[in-house]
Amino acid sequence: MKIHIREGKYEDLPAAFELVKELAIYEKEPDAVTTNIEAYQKAYNDDRLFCLIAEDEDLVIGMALYYWAFSTWKGPMMYLEDFVVNESHRRHGVGQQLFDAFIKDSKARGAAMVKWQVLDWNEMAINFYKKNNATIETEWWNGKIIF
Repeated sequence: MKIHIREGKYEDLPAAFELVKELAIYEKEPDAVTTNIEAYQKAYNDDRLFCLIAEDEDLVIGMALYYWAFSTWKGPMMYLEDFVVNESHRRHGVGQQLFDAFIKDSKARGAAMVKWQVLDWNEMAINFYKKNNATIETEWWNGKIIF
């Protein structure tokens, strides 16, 4: 494998969207993705969505999608919305390279912290984040309203 991590481009959004669908299947929520590629494209064009791409040769095998948020306690932060490596390329260090690039880019943009969610049953992901010195919060519950 020859892995290359790079900034995502507009042309990469369809591949990123397919990886999001793959992630939804992995997370046992195959019907939860109700948005469309046009929404991704608009957010990208409006500079509301950042993307990192992992490639093996010219094949997109992973990505990280993130955006600005604001912590009233810490200041500007990046929120890692989706982080996925194609199943056929997992356990080869691709995720670590993508995560490192996400952290580096977030720091370079001036973020005071980064944040994300992880499912409580996803031990592999939890262990990955802990290995990267992340705090995994278990006392805060998520709230949401879907329109």
